[in-house]
Amino acid sequence: MTDIVLKNVRVLDVDIEAEPVLQDILIKDDRIIEMGKALSAPGDVEVIDGGGRFALPGLIDCHVHPFLAETNLAKLSEVPPTLMTARAVNILRDMLHRGFTTIRDATGADWGIKKAVSDGEVEGPRMFIACRALTQTGGHGDFRSLTDDDYAPCKCGHALAYTSLIADGEDEVRKAVREQLRQGADQIKIMVSGGVSSPHDPLECDQYSAQEIRVIVDEARKRGTYVMAHAYGASAIKMALENGVRTIEHGNLIDAEAAELAAEKGAFLVPTLITYDVLSRTAADSGWTNDMLGKLDRVRAAGLNAIELCRQAGVKIGFGTDLLGDSFGHQSEEFLIRAAIETPREIIRSATKINAEILQKSDELGVLKPGAFADILILDGNPFEDLSVLQDQGAQMPVIMKGGEIAKNTLVR
Repeated sequence: MTDIVLKNVRVLDVDIEAEPVLQDILIKDDRIIEMGKALSAPGDVEVIDGGGRFALPGLIDCHVHPFLAETNLAKLSEVPPTLMTARAVNILRDMLHRGFTTIRDATGADWGIKKAVSDGEVEGPRMFIACRALTQTGGHGDFRSLTDDDYAPCKCGHALAYTSLIADGEDEVRKAVREQLRQGADQIKIMVSGGVSSPHDPLECDQYSAQEIRVIVDEARKRGTYVMAHAYGASAIKMALENGVRTIEHGNLIDAEAAELAAEKGAFLVPTLITYDVLSRTAADSGWTNDMLGKLDRVRAAGLNAIELCRQAGVKIGFGTDLLGDSFGHQSEEFLIRAAIETPREIIRSATKINAEILQKSDELGVLKPGAFADILILDGNPFEDLSVLQDQGAQMPVIMKGGEIAKNTLVR
């Protein structure tokens, strides 16, 4: 890999309010080696002149489903893994070209696609995978029809079989966690409340017992990782937090008490507002029932309030999108929705520094500093002043770099 120097870029830092000054960034292999003014470049080096443009760490999306390319998840039973993978390859490439250099898959992907990206066989963001989410019988991840009386979830060759694993009781959940970790999961995902996209469970239905959650969390901790929990209702959120869950996904119906508990526990909220906005326009045509659409209306109306409650309590707030079907092109619009109550700097902090902390990679991701991965976006404008710079499918990102490799460069070299 050729060493690279990015010259004349204004390095943005979410923690520094001062006007960014011109710097050079020296990159060797996949890391940033040195930053400063007028760096002396070694002989065999590629020089890219940023011309005074802005440099931002690569964006991180901590709740994605590139393998769930169906708005109506029940229809995944008709999708073979080959088609699912072909769709995911395009989705992953487009995410990278929007500036998302790292993603946390929240169920659906496996170690094979992660390795394909890592090996350069597939162009896409660095991946942290959950493999299959754990769900109780009749929970958010149980998409069997009411007439299906098979106890075990189908293991046949379609995409739905890769999204969740039904496990009940302490022994079953312990084995399920160990199995997902054996298969390469970076973190464990569980369903602790009803969901919008599942047709048969009430939204605020608590799922999994305290004992089951504690076993899941304990098994994850033994492997040095953590549990992320799909949760909407305040009761389910509190149950998850009290028993060691580290990140609350969605959390739209959180209350002040649950938000204060999250802050006390050092937990994170990962909102996913753009998916509700898109689904409000598309879900009915995809076959969602009236009950599902009613749940969608409730969580969509509550999303910004949940973020505000968590901000007031001091909860660290990440950045996720949770898009499904053919809606992944709306990924960057999450910034615009959250701008109703947060500053651009706060939202970008969520999508860089805080998400890196969620991934337990604070020194390597979400920052531009020596020793960090060379995940770098060169932008035509300052996103702290104008979030539109992050829109338009990366059109205002002339350079996108992931791990020292150039995914896009439209500047004259």
